[in-house]
Amino acid sequence: MFKHISIAAAAATAITAMPASAAPRIALASDIFVEQARDSGRVLQPARLLRPGDRVVTIMTWKRSGAGPDATGGFTVTNPLPRTLQFQGSADGAEEVSIDGGKSWGRLGQLRTAGHAATPEDVTHVRWRIVTPEPEGRIAYSAIVR
Repeated sequence: MFKHISIAAAAATAITAMPASAAPRIALASDIFVEQARDSGRVLQPARLLRPGDRVVTIMTWKRSGAGPDATGGFTVTNPLPRTLQFQGSADGAEEVSIDGGKSWGRLGQLRTAGHAATPEDVTHVRWRIVTPEPEGRIAYSAIVR
């Protein structure tokens, strides 16, 4: 029997500006998909209920609003991962991860915990630094349901 996990339990995503003097207004939307194998290859289906072992892909779309110099400033998107998900990686590989609840950050291969290299199971938060002046963009990452 499979344990089903509600999508409503997905974590909140935070946006912070960098630097504070150039704080852009950002709208963020997040969609969660389940990756499924088909004869024609792998496809993404909107996620409704998740089962342990499901591979999920989260696609976050960001869009700047407003005008002027503040509308092109950099910002950071931080996503706390629910304990029910094990981080796998992002589409661009430019993410930083935290294994201590967001207190410290680094690349997964560089962080250590309890005397060993941190693994995807240790990731508690993921963040991306957005430095492009583009008006909108996407961030995608995958995880496995525990």
